[in-house]
Amino acid sequence: MIKTMVFDIGETLTRDDRYWASWADWLNTPRHTLSALVGAVVAQGLDNAEALRLARPGLDVDAEYAAREAAGRGEHLDETDLYDDVRPALAALRAAGVRVVIAGNQTTRVGELLRALDLPADFLATSGEWGCAKPDPEFFARVMTVADVQPWETLYVGDHPANDIYPAAYAGLRTAHLRRGPWGHLWADDPAVAAAADWRVNSLHDLLDLADLS
Repeated sequence: MIKTMVFDIGETLTRDDRYWASWADWLNTPRHTLSALVGAVVAQGLDNAEALRLARPGLDVDAEYAAREAAGRGEHLDETDLYDDVRPALAALRAAGVRVVIAGNQTTRVGELLRALDLPADFLATSGEWGCAKPDPEFFARVMTVADVQPWETLYVGDHPANDIYPAAYAGLRTAHLRRGPWGHLWADDPAVAAAADWRVNSLHDLLDLADLS
């Protein structure tokens, strides 16, 4: 039985539209250009920060991030950044007795912003808060600590095969690949992803059917 479901954040719970649009505006790059560069690095399997370096060669991403925060143009999240199924699906899972955990590769600031949204979850943490990021096994060891059940009773839900599905499966968790966002759509029908994921879903509402599966 699946007793705990753990959710990735970016392009699983939240849209990245605002994130990339704000970076494009900061770098004085047309939004469509940066969006296309993100697609290019996704297709090549590269870290998405490479899109920023393609837009501005030699960019120090960490330094630029700090400059944006100092200028009052840093990270922002509100209700409009959530996918429509997030609140109802997570609330329904909790009502069904599933422990809901949110844990993804995000900054400490994003953790603060998500907590301010008061999502229906039992626990929330980001890689910035933990000091380790996916696909590092240490991240999934932390996940299992907060899941508070056995690995085979835990489902990790995410859109990114290399960061979510493969390392979670290697750690012994069950996995659900979500067809959402550029990574989710690009690899939705990839044979390797199909082999690694226990389930492939198109919506968080689909997870309600998995809560009682053994």
